Amino acid sequence: MSRTGVLALRLAGPLQSWGASSRFTRRTTESAPTKSGVIGLLASAAGIERGDDTNLAPLAALRFGVRIDQPGTRIRDFHTAHHGVTGASMPLSERFYLADAVFVAAVEGDQALLTGLYDALRAPVYLPYLGRRSCPPSEPVDLALYEDTALENVLANVPWQASSWYRRRHRTPQSLTILRERVANEPAEPADVLRDQPVSFNAAHRRHALRTVVATAVPTPAPADGGGSPQVPHDPFAALDALENESA
Repeated sequence: MSRTGVLALRLAGPLQSWGASSRFTRRTTESAPTKSGVIGLLASAAGIERGDDTNLAPLAALRFGVRIDQPGTRIRDFHTAHHGVTGASMPLSERFYLADAVFVAAVEGDQALLTGLYDALRAPVYLPYLGRRSCPPSEPVDLALYEDTALENVLANVPWQASSWYRRRHRTPQSLTILRERVANEPAEPADVLRDQPVSFNAAHRRHALRTVVATAVPTPAPADGGGSPQVPHDPFAALDALENESA
């Protein structure tokens, strides 16, 4: 029998955008990361191509949940574009984002699969982004890998990941909201439905199924040390410095 684990991610950046029902010229965002967006991030890090539905399927089967540690502010922007061949102007579109938000996302499933994904996040084939390519994370997203535990336990006990400036300006909330998938034998209770269960990321025919989402609240854990993240400070220019030292 395979072991079950949980992979936790810290999703933080200047901007995030997690669309679930965007169409035409209005591109909205949910108030928290979608399963489609997070599974896409993991698939990208692992080098799974958009049309590879076979290798996507085990990732899509992982149980997903997210904790809202810092809700951020919803903002609107406008996007202009030109046709790549004719140069003609495309219709002006509205783009919605979450600014200065922080989330803890987690996936539960086979320990071996999660270990591979954890390693991929540390050396990604394609760089991760927070819903859209224009939304890079402010630091590495890999938070921790847990063995022999459940998604609910991880989301309830991971230290509060809110930014240090946010914690200075705001009173610590009594509880944090968790949005998670219902387990098969769980009693029925009020729930929402989102069409963000990934089936295929093929650009020609992207497909998503419906997914049931249960909202719960947990007491706010103690904050993480060092300003909201247990990881060492991230310097995006460190890789360039290393290359310069090698060429010197």
